[in-house]
Amino acid sequence: MEFYGKGNLWSLVEEERRNMHFTRSLSFSNDQNVSEPRESPFVSPKASSVSAASILLSPVSPETPWKLSPMHASATPSLLYHCLASLHRYEGNVFSIAISRDFIFTGSESSRIHTWRRPDCAEVGHIKASSPDVRAILAHERILFTTHGDCKVRVWDVSVTEKFRPKKITTLPQSNSFFLFPKKSSNQHKDYISCLAYNHGEKLLYTGSWDKSVKVWNISEKQCVDSFMAHEGHVNAIVINQQDGCVFTCSSDGAVKIWRRVFGESSHILTMTLKFQLSPVNALALSSSPSSCFLYSGSSDGLTNFWEKEKTSGRFNHRGYLQGHHFAVLCLATIHELILSGSEDATIRVWRREEGNCFHSCLAVMDGHHGPVRCLAASLEIEGLLVYSASLDRSFKVWRVKLLTPENLEMEELVVANDQQTEIEEFEMSPVLSPSWVKKKLQANHFQ
Repeated sequence: MEFYGKGNLWSLVEEERRNMHFTRSLSFSNDQNVSEPRESPFVSPKASSVSAASILLSPVSPETPWKLSPMHASATPSLLYHCLASLHRYEGNVFSIAISRDFIFTGSESSRIHTWRRPDCAEVGHIKASSPDVRAILAHERILFTTHGDCKVRVWDVSVTEKFRPKKITTLPQSNSFFLFPKKSSNQHKDYISCLAYNHGEKLLYTGSWDKSVKVWNISEKQCVDSFMAHEGHVNAIVINQQDGCVFTCSSDGAVKIWRRVFGESSHILTMTLKFQLSPVNALALSSSPSSCFLYSGSSDGLTNFWEKEKTSGRFNHRGYLQGHHFAVLCLATIHELILSGSEDATIRVWRREEGNCFHSCLAVMDGHHGPVRCLAASLEIEGLLVYSASLDRSFKVWRVKLLTPENLEMEELVVANDQQTEIEEFEMSPVLSPSWVKKKLQANHFQ
């Protein structure tokens, strides 16, 4: 992911991370793992010492890796949020989050993909691959896709069993077993695979890379069926409209592109380029329903632009942008009319789109991370939303967001008042970026 000037965001992050000091470190419990065949054998995992659900019923002990924060009221009276659990890890930055019906998966600089059970966040184990740097994760039903530093994709079967025992299905591209020292496949990406998307109906996996290309894989045949140069810069995100199969990509070259597969073939053609800005585009999210379809893009200038699809022509028209973040928007997530944006300014904003028009309002600014918010995921629950976020401060957090109706607003306000009287141990560090980070950003002139 590139920024203006010679500096790179991730090099600034690494330097800043080394200068950050916490008064209290929280770590993963000692769990067990499942490995690829060449790694150590599987041993049954142990659940983490405390789950998110038990935190709400008992005081926090010094031994637990989880930490509870009080309930916060947003600027608007229709939303409340609080951090259910927070976990700090020593294995490096968390790059990716994926959620399935039963599990939460996180990928990081290490070769371990940690796994928690939904919704109580009890840790069930981890998958250990032979290559680190898990930059992207995607979960669909019982299948988990992970990307690694060796520029390959690993496909796992994570079916629910009595004991967490996922199995590796394949590696894409597959290694040639006829050579003692296998040559690099011509279908293999030449740089980090930064993003994934999956066409459910066609069973096609799309991979975007820092080598500026997009590759398409047929999961049933375990083969690459198409490869094309998508952008002039790093491909940072891919999303798919499951209703019509359209593929959306964004890049550090400042462009958002729309691709469509040629009918009856595996090849793809470019149908539209949405480019009117110089700022790198870091994230994409699609909010689609039978009555409307909106595309959101988060860029390094701190804005989230959005387009609406015309019902007759299918063309995407720019409708405006969401402004509020001070630094780059690094990740996006959508659920129905809600949009969540994570930023380099260490905050998460919750936006709501009004039904029938393009007006958006910011419902809340969720702070608690001490570094750029790198990835987001969200799921709809009975009591509202569960939001999962990971930051380059090496922390992973679980938030509960409640959307209130006028009937229960007064009751919730009383609960908030009581919660704010409870003293909870927190980091002594301010929940914003450190002054040295801000100084670097201003000197680099990233936003001019």
